[in-house]
Amino acid sequence: MALPAAAQDFPKNKAFTMTAPAALIESGLLSYIMPRFSLKTQTRITLVDPGVAADAAFGDVGSAAFEGLDQVWHLDTKGDPDAQAFAKWLLSDVGRTTVDSYRINGTQTFTSRIEIKEEGVAVTYDGDALRGEEVSLSYCGRCHVVNEKNRMNSIGSTPSFAVLRTFSDWEYRFQAFYALNPHPAFTQIADVTAPFDPTRPSPIQALEMTLDDLDNIMAFVQGIAPADLGRPVQTLHP
Repeated sequence: MALPAAAQDFPKNKAFTMTAPAALIESGLLSYIMPRFSLKTQTRITLVDPGVAADAAFGDVGSAAFEGLDQVWHLDTKGDPDAQAFAKWLLSDVGRTTVDSYRINGTQTFTSRIEIKEEGVAVTYDGDALRGEEVSLSYCGRCHVVNEKNRMNSIGSTPSFAVLRTFSDWEYRFQAFYALNPHPAFTQIADVTAPFDPTRPSPIQALEMTLDDLDNIMAFVQGIAPADLGRPVQTLHP
């Protein structure tokens, strides 16, 4: 199959391949949303046949993206920066509106509002939680309140880890934090992020981590109790 998302000549350094089950491809949703992302970001997405190795894949693994055809569709970006940008766009207001606006014979088939079922199996992270706390305090504690150990040494305008745990997409926020502003300007993940442009170095001391560090942070964060804010958190992306 190998179909480009749009016919324009996009920069060669902004591209990734993506695969999905036949049912999702045949629904027409991907053909509807991919060109809109590509035209916005000048990123080429090449859709490859189901089962073919690709930079990103829709299925049961990864971040929850949307719901339809009687299941929640997840996107596994596998650490590819351009695929991660696509995942971020899907969760943005524009991406959600695009998914919600798709119709099959006049009927909305997919929705960006994902229903969380209580009986679902919780994802657990088996990293080193103690090491995760150390890394979080050392790196993230420069801006965020991680726990009581740095409560007085953070930037008050940034949300604490406990507040971040109240968000329904907290796992995505932590797993992909290095792709979410303002982190890309000063964060390097070994074997994942591209080196800083020598002409545009990090404005502050760079935060250099590994994927093992990130696994350890996730193991630590999953044990943090969400902050009690007195009422449900109001977000732009319910």
